[in-house]
Amino acid sequence: MSPPSLLSSVLVLLGFLGPVIYILNATFRLWRPTHQKNGPKLPPGPPALPIIGNLHLLGKLPHRDLHFLAKKYGPIMSLRLGYVPTIVVSSPAAAELFLKTHDTIFCSRPRVQGSLIMSYGTKGLAFTAYGPYWRNVRKLCTVHLLSASKIERFAPMRREETTLVVNSLKNAAAKGEAVDVSALVEDVIGKMICRMLFGSSFSTEFDLKPVIKEGMTLVGAFNLSDYLPWLAPLDLQGLTRRMKAYSRTMDEVLEKMIDEHEKDGQWQQKELHRDFIDVMLSLINQPTNTNNDQIDRANMKAIIIDMISGGFDTSATAIEWTFSELLRHPRVMESAQQELQKVVGMDRMVEEADLSKLPYLEMVIKESLRLHPVAPLSVPHESMEDITINGYHIPKKSRIIVNSWAIGRDPDVWSDNVGEFVPERFQDINIDVRGQDFQLIPFGSGRRGCPGMQLGLTTVRLVLAQLLHCFRWNLPDGMQPIDLDMNEVFGLSMPRASHVLASPTYRLLC
Repeated sequence: MSPPSLLSSVLVLLGFLGPVIYILNATFRLWRPTHQKNGPKLPPGPPALPIIGNLHLLGKLPHRDLHFLAKKYGPIMSLRLGYVPTIVVSSPAAAELFLKTHDTIFCSRPRVQGSLIMSYGTKGLAFTAYGPYWRNVRKLCTVHLLSASKIERFAPMRREETTLVVNSLKNAAAKGEAVDVSALVEDVIGKMICRMLFGSSFSTEFDLKPVIKEGMTLVGAFNLSDYLPWLAPLDLQGLTRRMKAYSRTMDEVLEKMIDEHEKDGQWQQKELHRDFIDVMLSLINQPTNTNNDQIDRANMKAIIIDMISGGFDTSATAIEWTFSELLRHPRVMESAQQELQKVVGMDRMVEEADLSKLPYLEMVIKESLRLHPVAPLSVPHESMEDITINGYHIPKKSRIIVNSWAIGRDPDVWSDNVGEFVPERFQDINIDVRGQDFQLIPFGSGRRGCPGMQLGLTTVRLVLAQLLHCFRWNLPDGMQPIDLDMNEVFGLSMPRASHVLASPTYRLLC
């Protein structure tokens, strides 16, 4: 159900509440416009309605709606979503103020229903409030899974999985079959992530892809209960029911996987740790910091859920969008394939050591991330104290949303052809995606930047390079590039609305 139809339902409900509306209005002071006439000056923004604030302004694609509003009210815009004061950031300069200059003020997270239900009471990493527990969990994940040495350790596994994909595509090419590239990419990314987390003991009976997709949909859903908490018991959107069902399913799967590891006992021997679960089991009930915070089974499962979701959905989404743009722009695909032919040759597949020698492919990926950031709206930040920025008062407990989708279309940075896919725009400018150049921050920046960025980039580059180097691609059934559906679905990530289908032709000499 889309936000407008949800809003209609809410308004009908409110019509029956009568006097309760006035009580709630008085309690939460929701009649105030976003830009106060008295008191500290908030950033500019549209006037807010009673009770619902500015919720009525957001439709099925909130990143686009907020981009449109920012054109009128500016790159630092104030909204009231229900009773939650919200600041929307829509330019590189503004993003730098919130994510770098004043990062210490805005590095926490608000408590939202999805994390409370689906992450064992916010015991994971992505949605946990800033503090000693979050810092130690992030360090644990970085050291034991996401460090450069750990990423390199799993290179043979990635080679094995991409080789299986290439062989599968060769069979499809020999039969002249069209391939569901989206499903193929999701499958290979899922296998890579699960092998890193669960090791060789990972059983194929656990198909996590539909569960993970449901989780990402629920976490990214526009949940009225987060903005009007008194509606939560009514579960008007059915999200609470779905969240609890997801949590039960995921808990059952994780318990089985952890039990498998406990039975084999190798987690007790540090030199034999094969995967992330081994590491986590070895740390259970041991203090992780001076506050004596400990990792118990619930913490362990919450952290694993964040690692699965972050690793699977973002990488698969980035690859699908980039591949779609290449299908729509045969000239760009041809240029990328010529670079691969020159650097790698036609007698072998791409190795990870080749990736640093492919600058055009790098530009292609950057341009795709500019137009299709894996998270169009950042996971919300929360201000930990009152602060004044650019003369505007930002109250404590404000929700901060960075619109990466809008930043990638800022005409002051990207010129007039902001909606066009032109990788060459990166030819003469030194803009990276690692969070230091705020013109392009698909992985966020500052303390809450994505810790798995390097792993994600390695995976995206490798899978794309193999698809482009080993095969020529055509759209099926005489479809023209201009006919390819490029609609998106809003969520925590921004997946395509439909799967990509294409016909491969094997082009290597080996």
